[in-house]
Amino acid sequence: MTVVAAVDPGRRKCGLAVVCSEEGILFRQIVLREDLVEAARRMLQEYSPVEILVGGSTGSREVVAELQAALDRRVCVVDESHTTERARMRYFQDHPPRGLWRLIPWGLRVPPVPWDDYAAVVMVEDYFKAVSREGSGETRGSPPDSKQEGPGSGPARKMSGRSKG
Repeated sequence: MTVVAAVDPGRRKCGLAVVCSEEGILFRQIVLREDLVEAARRMLQEYSPVEILVGGSTGSREVVAELQAALDRRVCVVDESHTTERARMRYFQDHPPRGLWRLIPWGLRVPPVPWDDYAAVVMVEDYFKAVSREGSGETRGSPPDSKQEGPGSGPARKMSGRSKG
């Protein structure tokens, strides 16, 4: 049983999630950017994840630096391409539309609440898929296509110019 945490960074708010390889989602939360470190501390204390993933686009450099400094833990920066779109679909899997809203095509549905926490869930699910594809039985290593950030690991990889919440 492997437990992994993820942060979907943003300028104003961040999505947090803890997912277990066997039990599924253990924790989801959206926090204001200024409350991220304290929320991450509580999350780590309660769930003790073996890995911390941070999405590699909006605001990730600052988030990685803050988390590493405050938590004294290694953080893996992962590709979060298309996680926002997939998170929206994941939200509707957990909260299916009711009534006439069921008739609206998937592509036009927008959750009534922020879904950054589901983006973090999708990142962890991608991590588990990548690890299982590689055939390794232990997830303590870095996920494929990730950049490990830690003391002496060098600068973060170049981020794309895309912006997201």
